[in-house]
Amino acid sequence: MRVLGVDPGLTRCGVGVVEGVAGRPLTMLGVGVVRTPADADLGHRLVAVEQGLEQWLDEHRPEFVAVERVFSQHNVRTVMGTAQASAVAILCASRRGIPVALHTPSEVKAAVTGSGRADKAQVGAMVTRLLRLAAPPKPADAADALALAICHIWRAPAQNRLQEAAALHASKTSRAPLAPHASKGRTA
Repeated sequence: MRVLGVDPGLTRCGVGVVEGVAGRPLTMLGVGVVRTPADADLGHRLVAVEQGLEQWLDEHRPEFVAVERVFSQHNVRTVMGTAQASAVAILCASRRGIPVALHTPSEVKAAVTGSGRADKAQVGAMVTRLLRLAAPPKPADAADALALAICHIWRAPAQNRLQEAAALHASKTSRAPLAPHASKGRTA
């Protein structure tokens, strides 16, 4: 499985590609950051993020895209930029028919470090170890993107089994005979 992880942001949008399957050693295929100038017009920044992500999609041809789920922060301006960059990532993948998965920061931290409260240094250290890198990717946005990809590779098989079980249950219950009407003698 080849996954492009995206740590969305308008100034720095982390991107990282990881290939592998759960239970086996993983391989980093690329890591970087799509940057935009903070003083540029919002529309131009969003186009720059789109163009950068399209280049990563063209070069690495991922089977899945894992994007950090936007969560509420105290700084509304930061949340808005993150949400806008996230939407661009989802759009780029969806336009190509690539499935997108959203993972919360605590899910990613828990998957990679074992603790949903791990700090950025712990995430970077575990990404370095898991991918057998010489040093943690810099900036932290790049390491976070790799962590997203790793999280998806490890969580996807379990999520797929749960979705299949839910679909099977739904199909069985939709075919179940209807219960007899409770009040006999009344006509509709």
